[in-house]
Amino acid sequence: MRKSSHPETYPEPADIEPAIQAIDRMFERAGLVRNLRGKAAGVTDRMRFERASRQELMPAAPVPRIAQNGVEWLTVAGWEKFGWLCHGFSTRRGGLSRAYCADDAPGEMNLGFTAEDDRQTVAENRRLLAEAISGDPSTPLVALRQIHSSRVIHCGAAKGSRELGWQTGVPSDRSSSQGWQADGLMTDEPGLLLGIQTADCIPVLVADRKRRAVAAFHAGWRGTVKRIVENGVGRMRLTFGSQPEDLIAAIGPGIGPCCYAVGDETLSEFESQFAYARELFREVYDSDPVRTRYPMLFMTQRAPGHSEIGPSLHLNLVEANRRQLLAAGLKPRAIHSIGGCTSCQRELFFSHRGSQGRAGRMMSVIGVRGLP
Repeated sequence: MRKSSHPETYPEPADIEPAIQAIDRMFERAGLVRNLRGKAAGVTDRMRFERASRQELMPAAPVPRIAQNGVEWLTVAGWEKFGWLCHGFSTRRGGLSRAYCADDAPGEMNLGFTAEDDRQTVAENRRLLAEAISGDPSTPLVALRQIHSSRVIHCGAAKGSRELGWQTGVPSDRSSSQGWQADGLMTDEPGLLLGIQTADCIPVLVADRKRRAVAAFHAGWRGTVKRIVENGVGRMRLTFGSQPEDLIAAIGPGIGPCCYAVGDETLSEFESQFAYARELFREVYDSDPVRTRYPMLFMTQRAPGHSEIGPSLHLNLVEANRRQLLAAGLKPRAIHSIGGCTSCQRELFFSHRGSQGRAGRMMSVIGVRGLP
């Protein structure tokens, strides 16, 4: 046999592996795997989530109350029977700020000391909120520098707080967000309002009906993975002697599962912490309004002829924090969800994601009423 004058050459193994990895990444984006030894080819775990449309997952917008001073805020049905308890979730409506609204729009209720807004205007907004919720604009409002942690601050002197590693005391500034870096506040001291700032993350308020202690938690996805709410309820039990059967909780407005698209790294974080993690995620297909109205323009040879856009992986942060409250021992009937999606309903709420990072802050507050 005559030897070829052009012998075949083969790539080195070091050159093959990057090409295989690139193909694997392409398969992964399509939800497939190649046929590996000991592992069947086909649809991966990533494609086994329940599927839904954004419309199916969109929560209804809550109806706010309007205070005499014009502040619009949300309350929990049934909590008004606790005369010692004051609470509320602000909206973006009813304040004095003009940093995030149109020139011809009324002022807004930005409650965060953001770079775009005037500090004195925000301070006045906080006084208006305190007045709407407690009846007294001079009620001290304690806030935090939030850092997406599981750290909880105990406001007011309490036995054992120093040993447990928590800071104590109330800031001298009657409306402070400086100094304390944490994502939870708790107290049994009358006359204070505890405030949590949000613009997509989930605010959670908890109250002990028997011991008259309260707490507020800021739960973004990182704080949720760190179990800020579950740990916070545990700290209420240690500090105040709270029993789960005596606790009530409210989950405030945040970004809904309709809008909260996340990456696989977020899924991995949740799977590393919670056995039920996959129940918190859905695959969501976005619909294209042009494609919906003119489907014939998008006909192809693929069955069934045309397809939706997507999918993307969406996280239900409200359900994630409800699960933590249940894990902490609260009864399902004791947990209330206010509803609403900050990203969908930007006429009612501020949304960091929906506004590409330029947004004010809402505040969720809770407190024990002071003695008359």
